[in-house]
Amino acid sequence: MAFICLLTLHLHFPDTGDLKGKRKQLKSLKDQLRRRFGAAVAETDHHDLWQRSTLSVALVGSERRTVEEGADAVRRFAEFKVGDGVRCDRAILSTEDLTGG
Repeated sequence: MAFICLLTLHLHFPDTGDLKGKRKQLKSLKDQLRRRFGAAVAETDHHDLWQRSTLSVALVGSERRTVEEGADAVRRFAEFKVGDGVRCDRAILSTEDLTGG
């Protein structure tokens, strides 16, 4: 059985003055999440706001505990990179939850 974790990172960039600055920070964060955690990452909201963004991050693993630990590490890393401007929601499902089996 596999487990899937979807994290929604609500980000606030108080020191960013324009879209170009926000996009630079987002690109760096997304690239690092992919590299460090093997996560799938997409910007899913607030594309045209220069101080806000929402990232959706997906992690997959064969053990629930491993996926939970990965999600905690992603949250901590985002908080380290962005600071206090991070709110994180998460949901963990098994393949059985998804397929009804």
